Amino acid sequence: MDDASTDDSASVARGFGVQQILLPQRQGPAVARNTGARQASGDVLLFLDADVCVNPDTVTRVTTHFSHQTGLDALIGSYDDAPADKSFISQYRNLLHCYTHRQGKTRASTFWCGCGAVRLNRFLALGGLPEEYDRPSIEDIVFGQRLAAQGGTIILDPSIQVKHLKRWTIAGMLRTDVFDRALPWARLILNTRSMPNDLSLRWDQRASVAFNLIACACAVCKLPALAAILACAGVVLNRHFYSFLIAQRGFWFALMAVPLHFAYYLYSGLTFAFAILEYVCGFRGVMRKVHPARGK
Repeated sequence: MDDASTDDSASVARGFGVQQILLPQRQGPAVARNTGARQASGDVLLFLDADVCVNPDTVTRVTTHFSHQTGLDALIGSYDDAPADKSFISQYRNLLHCYTHRQGKTRASTFWCGCGAVRLNRFLALGGLPEEYDRPSIEDIVFGQRLAAQGGTIILDPSIQVKHLKRWTIAGMLRTDVFDRALPWARLILNTRSMPNDLSLRWDQRASVAFNLIACACAVCKLPALAAILACAGVVLNRHFYSFLIAQRGFWFALMAVPLHFAYYLYSGLTFAFAILEYVCGFRGVMRKVHPARGK
């Protein structure tokens, strides 16, 4: 699928003999993937983001899962621990995603189009990805919730890996996390009243958000001792993640990641608080009314 790309993607793909479907105008990844799925003839769809590279065994691992598990409906993998871009922000961001998936439950409650496979008949039966998300957002999460609500089996196997090529910046991370992830995800949680204890929503991650928000409030209220205690509690809660960073990139990298990780929890928490305020005040007309079992 080519969602009206403006670079030379189409010509490069054509040079490799890839069958292409070219959309006349950009409509977002959900529309593009749904259009491609309706043209597919195989039994399993494998979704990959445009900015990832598969490892030599990625496809083999996916096909092995589906051939050996007849009751498997969908499967998701992970980024590897060697992201292509060497900037600190990109390394931190991609290692955070890698660690989060490595800590996830094997029986997942979500889907991920960055590296995810699903049986074609199940995908089409659920109407594919929700197309009201016209940018890369939480369309795969919504689909995963629908599939899980229908009794579908989704497996997370972090040994199925892809290499992320994206170069992250502070501004890009804020924009993506707040407007494309945290805000629509918070609205989905409030509408469906579902917050599974897994991946980014694990209880320790929720506690970390709370500790960091209260620590920030204490600092503003000139209670530095209490703010420091709460901030330290947040570090302790995430000690396994920092140990992972030390093992991967060394002590100084992990130390530099602490304030960035604090900021990540802070703006995520503030975004969720905004969504709650929006919900309580009755501004639900601007919220995505998506039910995981029914669709739009």
